[in-house]
Amino acid sequence: MRLARRPSETCARPTSFGRWPWHSPVDSRPGKNCPAVARHCAALLLAWVSFGLILSPARGDVIELKTGQKIEGEVLKDAGGELIVDLGVDIVKIPVSQVKSRQASAATPAATTEGKTDKNDIYSTTELPVRSIKDLTLKFGEGVVLVQTPSGLGSGFIIDERGYCVTNYHVVEQETRIAVTIYHRNANGEFVRRRIDEVAIVALNPFFDLALLQVPVQKDLKFQNVFLARQNDQREGDEVFAIGNPLGLERSVSQGIISTRNRNFQGLTFIQTTAEINPGNSGGPLFNLRGEVVGVTNMKLLHGEGLGFAIPVAYVKHFLDNREAFAFDKNNPNTGHRYLEAPRRKKFAPVPPAP
Repeated sequence: MRLARRPSETCARPTSFGRWPWHSPVDSRPGKNCPAVARHCAALLLAWVSFGLILSPARGDVIELKTGQKIEGEVLKDAGGELIVDLGVDIVKIPVSQVKSRQASAATPAATTEGKTDKNDIYSTTELPVRSIKDLTLKFGEGVVLVQTPSGLGSGFIIDERGYCVTNYHVVEQETRIAVTIYHRNANGEFVRRRIDEVAIVALNPFFDLALLQVPVQKDLKFQNVFLARQNDQREGDEVFAIGNPLGLERSVSQGIISTRNRNFQGLTFIQTTAEINPGNSGGPLFNLRGEVVGVTNMKLLHGEGLGFAIPVAYVKHFLDNREAFAFDKNNPNTGHRYLEAPRRKKFAPVPPAP
């Protein structure tokens, strides 16, 4: 392939990021100072490799430099002493004397490939690729529901095709008439609302502020479930997003980061996040960038912005795995939250005198 060059170009050109910070004056006539420009190209290439800014084309060669770095790009031309390589963001020249090895790139799996899914009794975990929040909202938005009771509303999410749904205990506290609104896609790909009544309460845990519901199965509708995170490995600074119904504003999405993963409240640890959490978000999922549920949103600090909290997925799994211990009894309205408190200490020894 023959490369054409505009009259004003030298052997290489600055990238779209601007002039190189180590740029030195060179002769602007075509073909002059090629060694100097080649050195600039090599330095620029090494900088890209070091900072991981190279975007690999779909096919090409893997070139290993003598300095140890590897790049992948399409070799446009082997000009004897130089390789002209398309990096995706620019075309550079690499001196052959700096190349240690060169081989054809192997085919790699698509970045959207999903891993093995592990099915628990009522929830699933899997290995999902990182996607944009827009794509994840479209993929898992159907799994987020609006939970309604005579006294208020909240959010929840489907974890099983049989209609098992997780929400907060305080959303359904002292309620037995529960309905959910599901948003499913029609033939045109649009979200359509469907209200389903007579939702059953399966288990309640007021200490974790969690409740397990079961939505009646619909003959003409297949529930879209979401996946729980396999590991509780999120860290401070990780991006997360919440889907819920704040103040009844259906299917609202808010984005943020994890501020801390172990904020203590009354002996339990919570995920603190900058994703906006408001009344109505309670019981909704907090997702990571793979679309896995890492927490259940349940509270925020009043008169504070960016101070939302979620129940970690480890507590959610513990609640689901031991749901029989928290089973709801419809004949006992106090099921799940009437427990005798431990007796308080009444007598205290006198404070010893100071030495």
